[in-house]
Amino acid sequence: MSWIEQYRAMARYNRWMNDKIFDVVGKLDDAERKRDRGAFFRSIHGTLNHILLADRTWMGRFTGDVARFTSRDASGKAVEITSLAQELYADFADLTRERAGTDADILAWIHQIDERALSSDLSFKMRNGAVVTYPLWGLVGHFFNHQTHHRGQVTTLLTQMGIDPGVTDLFAMLRDEASAS
Repeated sequence: MSWIEQYRAMARYNRWMNDKIFDVVGKLDDAERKRDRGAFFRSIHGTLNHILLADRTWMGRFTGDVARFTSRDASGKAVEITSLAQELYADFADLTRERAGTDADILAWIHQIDERALSSDLSFKMRNGAVVTYPLWGLVGHFFNHQTHHRGQVTTLLTQMGIDPGVTDLFAMLRDEASAS
């Protein structure tokens, strides 16, 4: 199996898990979603916002199309990112819609790149202004690992609330895909 096939599976897993998590979290009231539960990004809502913010930051770097992956408020104005803990969307319906759109963008992008692109380096500017260069394959690996890490925090918070988020294993998605085909 190639890196690209692995990353395509991870992009499908990202969408599969986000669909599951947003379905479960959507059944909570707004106060429960936003309750400070002592997580790194305080709440379930805060953690889901962080994942979206980071995904859009990375997608802007990966594609070079920062404008396309800039979050916008209800009036269409670009949201200036000042913190990785920043709330992009206070309304859960807006967050859900934006998450689904970004997941579609991730899937489309990962199907456009090839092994040659993955073996190249990517240079970008960090939030502190430093320019860094890393191999793209490693950054894409980080991208998917970061999503999984923070979704794991959300599933822990749900479990602590007595809510079963269901099976979250990659192999369960692969099993579902095999059953569907």
